[in-house]
Amino acid sequence: METNRQKKIGALLQKDLVDILQGEIRKNNITNLVLSVSKVVVTTDLSIAKVYLSVFPSDRGGEILNAVKSNAPLIKHDLSQRVRLQLRKVPNLVFYIDDTLDRMEVIDRELSGENNPITNPELLDRRKKM
Repeated sequence: METNRQKKIGALLQKDLVDILQGEIRKNNITNLVLSVSKVVVTTDLSIAKVYLSVFPSDRGGEILNAVKSNAPLIKHDLSQRVRLQLRKVPNLVFYIDDTLDRMEVIDRELSGENNPITNPELLDRRKKM
């Protein structure tokens, strides 16, 4: 369970990471890309921050993740300059792609289509694990 301190540090890092990443997108004139930080989870010892990125269009997720990972030291430096008065040591940043929206879309498509177990109860037998 996350402590209040972890939640506060996660929210602080999330806000500043959004500013840094979106500023880089604007500075490099990258168009047709929406990048947001959906969640930041900080470990209990505050040494690692897992940063979940949401990318639209989602097919560019791998490319963007690789670019962000390669620039992680620069991102951490920019972040440390922003939070130097709040944190003594900035956690190491580990980036992941947040695919929650894609999974929600698949579930919505399944429920609205022919694979809806509510309207077609025979599907429940097929979905059970044996």
